[in-house]
Amino acid sequence: MSQPRILFFGYSEVGYECLSLLLERGDHVVALITHQDNPHEKIWFKTPAVAAREKGLPVFTPDSVNTPEWREKIAALRPDLILSVYYRNMIGTKILALPRLGAWNMHGSLLPDYRGRAPINWAVLHGEPRIGMTLHRMVKSADAGAIVDQEGVEIGPRDTAEQAFRKVLPCARRVLARQLDALLAGTARETPQDEAKARYFGGRKPEDGRIHWTQTSRQIFNLIRAVTDPYPGAFTDLGAARLMVWWAEPESPATAGRRGRPGEILSVSPLVVATGDGALELTKTEWRGTPADLRVGGSL
Repeated sequence: MSQPRILFFGYSEVGYECLSLLLERGDHVVALITHQDNPHEKIWFKTPAVAAREKGLPVFTPDSVNTPEWREKIAALRPDLILSVYYRNMIGTKILALPRLGAWNMHGSLLPDYRGRAPINWAVLHGEPRIGMTLHRMVKSADAGAIVDQEGVEIGPRDTAEQAFRKVLPCARRVLARQLDALLAGTARETPQDEAKARYFGGRKPEDGRIHWTQTSRQIFNLIRAVTDPYPGAFTDLGAARLMVWWAEPESPATAGRRGRPGEILSVSPLVVATGDGALELTKTEWRGTPADLRVGGSL
């Protein structure tokens, strides 16, 4: 009996790890559908195209698979199973209905919480102590299908989003390794998601890194660690110049007992700024544009 034909949709290092697992196992992957790297995005991760090209696997990068032309091309690949891992675009229901063994997605959260884009960044921003990876059936609504398996990991209150990503990355490969044989045999067990516990978050844009000084020190610190390098970063504007804030300290000797109106500069060296409930020491910054004149009593 021939092996089931797997069509892999994927991107990011999670996609790289999961595709590598399939290729190491000798599963019959017929093609990779992925994205062209965005020249405006810092590519700090491995991508599945690297693993695919090493094995001579066909690689396709359509802007959308939900066109008549691409639906026809995908149908011609005769997939028995579709696996999506960090593919960034929605896959239409006509494509999801093609494989006899179903279509499955690996999502970077402990569903049903943090559906949608950038789940790890959102989780860090909200100060979550635990994140994870979930394998689930793909349905019309994003990340809403029944769960097959998930695995979580603890993250620390000072972890950046990249550090959190590195901690949770192995969970995806372990979950997929546990469930692949069942998926390919059509025997995977599924548990419907609890819609009452579902939360959805949209994609993040660079503008979402703007600091709102009326928030608490912890909220601002969580934003900074959620979007610091290699992500676009948190920032505040002063005149025509932009101050990028790559790191800060919510509890340091320089902030102890300091209060002021939100955004007020309480100290220049070190740079300490008042928040909604105290102060934050900005320890790693970068000016974009002509540096503004910082002075005690001024405002960001």
